[in-house]
Amino acid sequence: MSSSRQFSPAPSPDLTPGTGSSLLDTVPEVHLLDRLAVVFKHVRLISAVFAIVVAMAMLESYSATPMYRSLSRIVIQDERMTAIGTLNSNDPAYWQDPEPYFNTQHRILQSRGLARRVIRTMPPPPPAQPSAFSRALALPRQLVNRWRQRPVRAEGEGPARDETASERAAIGAFLGGLEISPVKGTRLVEIIYASPEPEYSARAANTVAREYVQQNLDSKLENTNSTLDWLKEELDKQRKKVEASERAMANYQEGQNAMSLDDRQNVVVDRLNSLNDAATKAKMNRLQKEAQHRQLAGVTADTPGVDTLPGVATNTTIQDIKQQLGTLNSEKARLLQTRTASHPEVAKVDAAILSASTQLRTETSRIIESIGNEYRSALAEERSLTASLENQKRQAIDLNRKSIGYSTLKREAEGDRNVYNALLQQEKEMRVVSNSRANNVQLMDAAEVPGGPYTPNHGRDWLMALVLGLALGVAFAYTVEYLDDTVKIPDDLTRRLRLPLLGLVPAVAGGKMPVLLNPVPHDFGEAFRSLRTSLVFTNGTDGKRMIAVTSSQPLEGKTTTACNLAVALALGGSRVMLIDADMRRPGLHRTLSLQNEVGLSHVLTGQARVREAVQRTSEPNLYVMTAGRTPPNPSELLSSARMQNLIANLKAGPFDWVIIDTPPVLAVTDAVIIAPYVSGLVFVVGAEMTRRAHAERAIQTIQSGRPNIIGAVLNRVDLNRNKYYYSRYYGYHYKSYYGSEPSPTNAAA
Repeated sequence: MSSSRQFSPAPSPDLTPGTGSSLLDTVPEVHLLDRLAVVFKHVRLISAVFAIVVAMAMLESYSATPMYRSLSRIVIQDERMTAIGTLNSNDPAYWQDPEPYFNTQHRILQSRGLARRVIRTMPPPPPAQPSAFSRALALPRQLVNRWRQRPVRAEGEGPARDETASERAAIGAFLGGLEISPVKGTRLVEIIYASPEPEYSARAANTVAREYVQQNLDSKLENTNSTLDWLKEELDKQRKKVEASERAMANYQEGQNAMSLDDRQNVVVDRLNSLNDAATKAKMNRLQKEAQHRQLAGVTADTPGVDTLPGVATNTTIQDIKQQLGTLNSEKARLLQTRTASHPEVAKVDAAILSASTQLRTETSRIIESIGNEYRSALAEERSLTASLENQKRQAIDLNRKSIGYSTLKREAEGDRNVYNALLQQEKEMRVVSNSRANNVQLMDAAEVPGGPYTPNHGRDWLMALVLGLALGVAFAYTVEYLDDTVKIPDDLTRRLRLPLLGLVPAVAGGKMPVLLNPVPHDFGEAFRSLRTSLVFTNGTDGKRMIAVTSSQPLEGKTTTACNLAVALALGGSRVMLIDADMRRPGLHRTLSLQNEVGLSHVLTGQARVREAVQRTSEPNLYVMTAGRTPPNPSELLSSARMQNLIANLKAGPFDWVIIDTPPVLAVTDAVIIAPYVSGLVFVVGAEMTRRAHAERAIQTIQSGRPNIIGAVLNRVDLNRNKYYYSRYYGYHYKSYYGSEPSPTNAAA
């Protein structure tokens, strides 16, 4: 029965590479459930990681010594709270950034110095008694701890030089259980101590708090007393400096005759200013007198017009005499109008005129002499005042010179006195502060003996171990899945390799690849029936259908796939010719248990005819041509004219299907040579064994031969390993619905 009558093929989709087939369009999108398939696939790895993590966590939890934790609470106030009134309230240290101060106090709480004070005031803890279970797990715990140990660089405060070896060990052990936890947003600090002994943990927390409070107070008092000692020494030094500076000032006053230097300086300055004003006025008076004297130089009383000169004309006596002369002359002129010159009245007037003229000359001479005397007096006065002014200037300069040294000594004395007063005031304030014993650190809550251990918490440890084990297991699974770049599922073929999926073949238990001529598992047989149907619908019904089977690399199952595909077609009623074109490493004859004495190589070299190379099988519709003897030039034989004639004869022959098994693509180029001669090419990919990069390279190589159709078969699929994926998309959870396939005869049905 022909395949055209056996099956009713539908129009085949376009599966040409690079055209974007309809099969690609039907690929399901990635769903969240697809991601969960990784968990089902690697459930054994997840279980192993989960068991290891839980076992290690429980080993750590049940072998750990119970630890008790106690908490005491202190408050660290700002140092300004210790200020007394306005005393030391302006200290710049109080107004600095508080954050460094509190961070420093937190470090002091964890310091070795404080720990040393604590261990000196309290007895060491009693040795802890481990539980029976802890003793039983001591050796495994040591092995785990040794495996977990890593070299850690020592950080923090180093031991003091005067620490003994025993103190160093005790301090280190004590600090190992101490924890300082500032309460965020407050000034409170929690002092937490963990110890195997509950009483010791409470005692240690309280002792740390009390010793820190006392140490803070001692530190303040020590600083205050140290400052007071320093102030006392400075006061003594400053007192001596004040006495010395004041003594130097007194000696200077006595030696320089400057006892009342300030008052004397004021008198000298006032007198200097007065003499300067008087000398200025005398000079102006002298210049005025000198001008008048120069105008009258060489002038006598008989000099015509002398009465008109300045100094003479303005004299009231001269003016009166001149007025009298004018009156007498007017009287004489009036008398001469009526009388003669010898008239007694005229003579009397003449005598009066002569007397007035004589008086005018006498007064003029006196005035001229008086102006000269005034000039000489003004000149003498000016010279006297100038001499006095110069003398006063010398006295002022001398006094200023003395005042410079005096002022220097006075400033030094005043400065020393001010420093002494300031130190004295600060010393008194410090004594008041020291006597107050104010402390900005206080104990708020004392630690109490804990009622039970805080660790190990087995319930919490179980929960954390379960969560961590599950998380690490899933993380390992996804990491392994990410690092595994092999082709695993059909999506890798359709999405990444851009190949249409013809079918998938499940793996058989034991790693064997059976042939359909023998009894096979039901799902294995159904896979090749599905593959047969895909080939029928893909290659259509016109002409002879010639299919080449290849893979990217050896051991992917291409030969077994070619054999089972040919058997499935033959069982479906088609006449099938199966040719082994892998003449380099032939394996078809071993799979079908045939002889390989005469085969394809003999036909292509002319040593045998086609009829002689073809062998019958137990299936009447299946004919096989083995590879024959391995030739030295397989590629040349496959590209020869005889190979082309053989393919042409097969297309015109009595066979419905011709299946050609070709070598792997990445190994040799034989498949590329055969690709143009066939109507379709089946690319076999081994699931979880072929890397995507190798498959992509093989596809690029095979496409250089311009094949008509390429379809992919995913071989050796572990359905149980990827059960979730295949049950979701391919319904393989129904594979046992019809039971197992009993025989090849039933498979044909």
